[in-house]
Amino acid sequence: MNYFCNVCRESITLAEFNFSMKRFNRALCRNHQKNNSEEKSTPEAKKLYSALRMAGVPAKLELHDGYKHIDIAVPKARVNIEVDGGHHNLNYKQALADLKRTYYSFKKGGYLTLRIPNSLIKNNFNETVDYIVKFLKESAEQMEDDDDFWF
Repeated sequence: MNYFCNVCRESITLAEFNFSMKRFNRALCRNHQKNNSEEKSTPEAKKLYSALRMAGVPAKLELHDGYKHIDIAVPKARVNIEVDGGHHNLNYKQALADLKRTYYSFKKGGYLTLRIPNSLIKNNFNETVDYIVKFLKESAEQMEDDDDFWF
């Protein structure tokens, strides 16, 4: 079966189709997913963001780093958190694009990227949040200017 973007009518993969249907409720190519004016955050990213904020983490939702949108960013810790659906592991092009973005974030500003699968948000939410907060606290201890950090 062939799939096409509802905007430009370009052919899209099954993974792109499934992702755009879940996120935007219509078939969109990657370009039009990026330019879609609808809210970009997934329910899983929003849920994680809210929990991190409740834990006192100064996180930002959908922060643009000049190259791409970060699902959740913690600039003071130099950590980006990407909440990934299954298509990030099933499509080698997507996996390679993710690796390149991770490299860019590290090269540009020394940002580490945590990739959190949706399955952790859905099935082990509290433990996932606790682990991320612990990771951020330990990262803060290693930063030179701990006074400027939030813990």
